Amino acid sequence: MALKISSVQFQHWANDKAYNLSRIEHFTEEAVQADNQLVVFPEMCICGYWHVPKLDGPALQALAEPLSGPSISRVAALAREKGIAIGAGFLELGENGKLYNSYAVCMPDGHIHRHRKLHAWEHRLISSGDAFTVFDTPWGIRAGILICWDNNLIENARATALLGAELLIAPHQAGGGHSVSPHGLKRIPVEKWINRHEDPQAIEAEFRGPNGREWFMRWLPSRAHDNGMFLVFSNGVGQDEDEVRTGNAMILDPYGRILAETWAATDARVSAEIDLALLDKCTGQRWIRGRRPELYGILTQPNANGLAPMDARYSQASTRNSG
Repeated sequence: MALKISSVQFQHWANDKAYNLSRIEHFTEEAVQADNQLVVFPEMCICGYWHVPKLDGPALQALAEPLSGPSISRVAALAREKGIAIGAGFLELGENGKLYNSYAVCMPDGHIHRHRKLHAWEHRLISSGDAFTVFDTPWGIRAGILICWDNNLIENARATALLGAELLIAPHQAGGGHSVSPHGLKRIPVEKWINRHEDPQAIEAEFRGPNGREWFMRWLPSRAHDNGMFLVFSNGVGQDEDEVRTGNAMILDPYGRILAETWAATDARVSAEIDLALLDKCTGQRWIRGRRPELYGILTQPNANGLAPMDARYSQASTRNSG
């Protein structure tokens, strides 16, 4: 059985849900015309992303919505109307009053699968989720969701696979950010984005270089290959406050091979038909069967040097073990 899916990159407008939802509608229609069953949009693309760390409590509350709020309700209605599954990110106001960086996959039958980012670091008033999200689909494959930094902790991808996921939906707002790691991501000058039409080679070099595609190639193929999962990487693109997202929307197979990708410096959609037969006896799924869980107790022991996600993200303390 084959499944046609799309990954979308687009430049959201901060606080402009009407505009961002219009882009979701635009690319959903494109995906429908291409006979896709699933279209995946970026993290927090409904509300905007990098302005969020600057907001105070009341502004965050005003931006957030419950899962049943107007934004996800609009996406869910679109999914039902068009007969396609749609994944989109938003700032959620939970039923417990807490705020979450959340992602909703709205199915054509009306079901909504929500994931709350497990390692939220955007704002101290945004809480981290406490559960993995894996669900059945009508296409003969189980899907899981991990948001941005969730994917950088390899335990999360493995746990999602162990829960049966064979398709990982991985929405991001990444590339062109600043890392304290000496050889991690560095900021792309905003001027290169602004001048992208006059000097397209400069921005393409950034999108394909160490702050864009080269960075993602260090780990995205491994998440797919080592866990025997297809992976759908969706990302923001363009200027987001003082950073430049690099797009690089792509779809990978369970061997970590790229089926479709773009490094275009613009809103774009990539599509691929994934062959579910590739899952049978793929390397990652074979290797998982040889695991020895009795050896892995160390993975569940409290980390003596553990930090909260936001502290870990920004900490400049040495990571070298002493003694």
